[in-house]
Amino acid sequence: MTPADAPPTLEALRGLHLPNQAAGAISGEVVVAILAGFAAALLVGLVRYLRVRARATVRRAALRDLAAARNLDPEARLVAQARLLRRVARTMQGEDAASAQGTAWAHRLDGLFATTFFTAGAGRVLAEGLYRRSDRPDPAVLDADLGRLIGRMRG
Repeated sequence: MTPADAPPTLEALRGLHLPNQAAGAISGEVVVAILAGFAAALLVGLVRYLRVRARATVRRAALRDLAAARNLDPEARLVAQARLLRRVARTMQGEDAASAQGTAWAHRLDGLFATTFFTAGAGRVLAEGLYRRSDRPDPAVLDADLGRLIGRMRG
């Protein structure tokens, strides 16, 4: 372009042309996608929080009931501990899990607490031999073991 071909004034210049939607801040679809992602993240966080809180509530209630059973005589204490385990199983896994008997019940408890305490340890008395007169473990030791298992209970 030579100086003779240049427009005489600025008004004769052509206006700037930007690509489509480049002049706006952010398009509507992008805003909707960002808001949907944010809402989904909040929903997932809320569900996780409520599940953890429910597990903690079951754990706290079970520990409180276990502590209340410490004041009972040894026979009643074992019955209270066995009932507590049934309630915990019913709450965490449903009525079918809590209705198991004998060895099946011991395996359910081991699965619930991720242990072998009820099939191979002192917890067998709570799963299989609650009304037998022999092989009774020390109630304080059983209490401590149950407290430890309930305290690290997973949902």
